[in-house]
Amino acid sequence: MSEVTYLTLHRSGELAARAALARQHLGNCDLCANHCHADRIASTSGARCRTGELAVISSAGPHHGEERSLSGRRGSGTIFFAWCNLGCVFCQNWEISQQGEGRTVSNEKLARMMLDLQSAGCHNINFVSPSHVIPQILAALVVAADQGLTLPLVFNSGGYDSPEGLALLDGVIDIYMPDMKFADSQLARRYLGVADYAEVNRAAVHEMHRQVGDLVLSETGLARRGLLIRHLVLPDDLAGTERTLAFLAREISPDTAINLMDQYRPCHHADQYPELNRRPTRQELRNARETAQRLGLHRIVM
Repeated sequence: MSEVTYLTLHRSGELAARAALARQHLGNCDLCANHCHADRIASTSGARCRTGELAVISSAGPHHGEERSLSGRRGSGTIFFAWCNLGCVFCQNWEISQQGEGRTVSNEKLARMMLDLQSAGCHNINFVSPSHVIPQILAALVVAADQGLTLPLVFNSGGYDSPEGLALLDGVIDIYMPDMKFADSQLARRYLGVADYAEVNRAAVHEMHRQVGDLVLSETGLARRGLLIRHLVLPDDLAGTERTLAFLAREISPDTAINLMDQYRPCHHADQYPELNRRPTRQELRNARETAQRLGLHRIVM
């Protein structure tokens, strides 16, 4: 098994340098695509993510419900960050993402969580909703790497990620797992609360793929490195599934690994939007899978 790349950065001192640079960004924040430029070291005022100098964590533990290549037999070591840089009206975890349920933790405590997950036998460290806490992750990773962390790192984001944030993660993250929620920014504005989601999302996916390439699995089927896309199938094709899949097939790679997620159900404020107030039908899910196959995408998880 090859060594994870962040250990090379750690030994050279580059990882600590990235953490210091990320903290500078935190004072005039452009770490996600909202580019709110809040001074998050001073306070949470003006920050879309409502997160200050330290991360807020909802939970941490082995997760057996992720994609099989992540969960394996012993689970994916998930760390769920509270708050979010998006405002999805149908969010299934809205208590965490939009009400901030969780506890504030020091970077040292975050490092200890990573090490505890490794000791529990997890196959990877899976940062869930991490786009707004890149400085905290990097600072904690310096500590964790110094104390023996060796697991692959998963960046499990909503896909609204900035070039500035992703540049700090180049060579650090092993597996990028972004959502591709909407192919149309006008619809995304209505349902996510940001005006340029589709354009930002595609640029982010391009950069993620440039950094890590297509998903590589170990001999036992575990993800070691690469890009894994999540796309939630919505009723009446509101997500623009064919446009998203065509983008992946033509502009990223026909070998892109894609989870066509079938678990949408109306949550949070979805009942205020009639078009979102039902689950997709079996035929709609079948259409999504057949579209992927027609476009030549063959690494599909349902």
